[in-house]
Amino acid sequence: MDSNNVRIIHGNEACVEGAILAGCRLFAGYPITPASEVAEIMANRLPQEKGTFLQMEDELASINALIGASWGGLKAMTATSGPGFSLMQEGIGYAVVSETPCVILDVMRGGPSTGQPTSSAQQDVYQARYGTHGDYEAIVLTPSSAQEALDLTIRAFNLSELFLTPVIVLSDAIIGHTRERVEIPVKVDIVNRQLPLDGVEYVPFDADKTKRWIPYRANFGMGHHIVVDGQLHDGYGNRVGHIPGKSAALVQRLCAKIKDNIDLITDIELRETEDAEVVLVSYGSTSRPALRAMKEARKLGQKVGWVKMKTLFPFPEKELAALSQHVRTFIVPEMNMGKIVNEVARVTKKQTISVPKIGGELHSPDEILKVIQEVL
Repeated sequence: MDSNNVRIIHGNEACVEGAILAGCRLFAGYPITPASEVAEIMANRLPQEKGTFLQMEDELASINALIGASWGGLKAMTATSGPGFSLMQEGIGYAVVSETPCVILDVMRGGPSTGQPTSSAQQDVYQARYGTHGDYEAIVLTPSSAQEALDLTIRAFNLSELFLTPVIVLSDAIIGHTRERVEIPVKVDIVNRQLPLDGVEYVPFDADKTKRWIPYRANFGMGHHIVVDGQLHDGYGNRVGHIPGKSAALVQRLCAKIKDNIDLITDIELRETEDAEVVLVSYGSTSRPALRAMKEARKLGQKVGWVKMKTLFPFPEKELAALSQHVRTFIVPEMNMGKIVNEVARVTKKQTISVPKIGGELHSPDEILKVIQEVL
């Protein structure tokens, strides 16, 4: 179906179209359920856009191929699921410390280990935030529909280029395989990395607060001398792991460029929260039954609101803290044993109820509505 840029496609295909619209011209990945369609479609679409598709030997090679391609000047992406995401963590840390923009799509499935290859889950949310070692801040986006899969993939590339960091799109098997109406825009706003200024000495890893802690980024081949190293370094890329002050300065700046700009990153949707006594806090596929449950509760005259977090990390602390001024109970449905519920409780300091569900099935609206009734 193709009329006025409206198509019926699933979330994985929508991610591909969003990436291409955002300027992605290299995909490096290894097929894994339930993300395999992304690689399959990229293999067809990228050559049409004069891009490059690489099927790598494994996920370790995939993430490192992105880093090389990005420093070569390309916008690059990979797609995987839980086990492959685990293998990528060291490379993601290298991308963080080397300030390499790239996008990683994790289409979640049940775990641990090989887990449930064809079933959905939301069990990777802490891995997306804390998966690699050391102190750092992560940007993690969570689509709840095929349309958002397209829109947030575009946003992931823009945020990656703006903040010179890897950005994770945390989808799941339900979103990835749900076919629904998607509007594909003809033109989108694109952010490109800021290149060094002519006539100014180029210091590739140095920026202050006046530049939002974000340095300029030269690509390989532009004539600049650049050292790209995984060790802590100074503004020129030279190793300073043995110098405490300079080591600390780099880590502090890497964190500050995310934390100090959180208002540019945070993206949440609120409904019926103005007078709400109870609020459902949701993300990803669980946002859908949660929204229906909220609407059913409102029909019963109950003051229930709904929050959907499109940006999972940095966590929207300010917005949830503001709600806690009048909301007495927060309910958090998740397809895991209860993870983001801990973040909600930490921020709101109000009664926070976990509604976990594992095994590969999504919550029904009635299951969430039952919890609302018990609370009220």
